[in-house]
Amino acid sequence: MSTYHANEKGYYGEFGGAFIPEMLYPNTEELRQNYIKIMEDPGFKAEFDQLLKDYVGRPTPLYFAKRLSDKYRTKIYLKREDLCHTGAHKVNNTIGQILMAKKLGKNRIIAETGAGQHGVATATVCALMGIECVVYMGEKDIARQAPNVARMKMLGATVRPALSGSRTLKDATNEAIRDWINNPVNTHYIIGSVVGPHPYPDMVARFQSVISEEIKWQLLEKEGRDYPDFVIACVGGGSNAAGAYYHYLDRPEVGIIAVEAAGKGVHSGESAATSALGRVGIIHGSKTLLMQTQDGQITEPYSISAGLDYPGVGPMHAHLYRSGRGEFISITDDEAMTAGLMVSQMEGIIPAIETSHAFAIFDHRRFRPDDIIVINLSGRGDKDLSTYIDYFKL
Repeated sequence: MSTYHANEKGYYGEFGGAFIPEMLYPNTEELRQNYIKIMEDPGFKAEFDQLLKDYVGRPTPLYFAKRLSDKYRTKIYLKREDLCHTGAHKVNNTIGQILMAKKLGKNRIIAETGAGQHGVATATVCALMGIECVVYMGEKDIARQAPNVARMKMLGATVRPALSGSRTLKDATNEAIRDWINNPVNTHYIIGSVVGPHPYPDMVARFQSVISEEIKWQLLEKEGRDYPDFVIACVGGGSNAAGAYYHYLDRPEVGIIAVEAAGKGVHSGESAATSALGRVGIIHGSKTLLMQTQDGQITEPYSISAGLDYPGVGPMHAHLYRSGRGEFISITDDEAMTAGLMVSQMEGIIPAIETSHAFAIFDHRRFRPDDIIVINLSGRGDKDLSTYIDYFKL
């Protein structure tokens, strides 16, 4: 049977794998050999589930957005990941990975972050477990996400600026990988998205799959069936999307819609719309779709949202795009910002700018009145207030 999940070698169709320097092989191999065994261990599962419930605050509500539904003449539900502790879905994965690191006997954690939500979530679980934490963040992102940098420091993490390249997420990831090569024995690298070498894309997707697991029983309660007609999520690297799609990947009756950042326009030269602009390449140890020049140099991505300006996309999403299983739509900065303000004023929920991209698709895509649509509201807008303030001159 064909599946849209990763195979045992970490491939989604032609995408995925582990393309890494020899010095990283022991680290990823140790993880690859153990991650499924550990995740399926009843003791691990019980501790993970307990922390998700009592610490993260799961299950997150599935909320029927009545005013939005009336406006767009369809049934719109919001999966409220913005209500997780730390303000986004990222903490589902960091809880899982810190428990994994402890099982593997690691006593130091490194992470990369763009918008800072993954950095905060990593610093949070390290504080919870009393483990040393170093977060790499692009110098440009440090400036535009100051509240999250302050949070990480309050939580006891060391924040190290990435000063090379575009000084954003890609460069922070490069620095984190360098650190890991230099500290292979005691350090676990908590990757924050469904990117990187196998087993990371699959492991992160499995930790985030709690999102679609909950959507199933919540929809059954509300609509008498466990699946929507469409599940919609924004995609940078793509972990919130992977979690929302996970249990529906192999169910053709569920439409999968991925929303990318078009920045100032897909062909403006300032964009992060990987599906539209990407070609097959290798980034951070994984074969995927990647924005690059004719001679294979990585193109600098751009988005008003610090969490979406990654030049590639996770291999699961590359496969969803190439196979036609997922529908990919690109949304500009202006469309996303307008949608974010609209949702704030219509539903009393200020979304993260990443998530605002997903809300903008209703101006591009029509749905039927009886369609059931779930949007993964992946993060709250607190971290983006200064961007909203500047943009709307509030």
